Amino acid sequence: MERLIEKLMYASRWIMAPVYLGLSLVLVALAIKFFQEIVHVLPIIFAIKEVDLILVILSLIDLTLVGGLIVMVMFSGYENFVSKLDVDEDSEKLSWLGRMDHGSLKNKVAASIVAISSIHLLKVFMNVDNIDNEKIMWYLLIHMTFVISAFAMGYLDRLLHAK
Repeated sequence: MERLIEKLMYASRWIMAPVYLGLSLVLVALAIKFFQEIVHVLPIIFAIKEVDLILVILSLIDLTLVGGLIVMVMFSGYENFVSKLDVDEDSEKLSWLGRMDHGSLKNKVAASIVAISSIHLLKVFMNVDNIDNEKIMWYLLIHMTFVISAFAMGYLDRLLHAK
């Protein structure tokens, strides 16, 4: 009975495979939004104010960072929790594929969240005249929470791996 339960538990990891595949659909949605933003800005490129163009560019960078985060979670999560990816040796292989464990994935996700938050905070600062000071304070507080959390996770991971 114990052996059967263990086999079932081990096989249940495959339940996550469709979830990771679903992230690729989220990636498609993100790409559509990215190009939608470009299509919106191109016709007005000569009329748009520089600050507004910078805000659009920061939004595109934000979308790109989120896309990279999705790819990282999708591939690393699949490899760490479901099965190794069988990528042909002659095809392009991501350099980090197969070498990112759960701890390093967690740290990279935290660093990506800090980067995304930084871009968002920069967008807030670019539009500071139109945003209430109390909201700005909350944005800063949330960003600093992300920064401190990422630092603490990295520090704890380093302490655990040093032993």
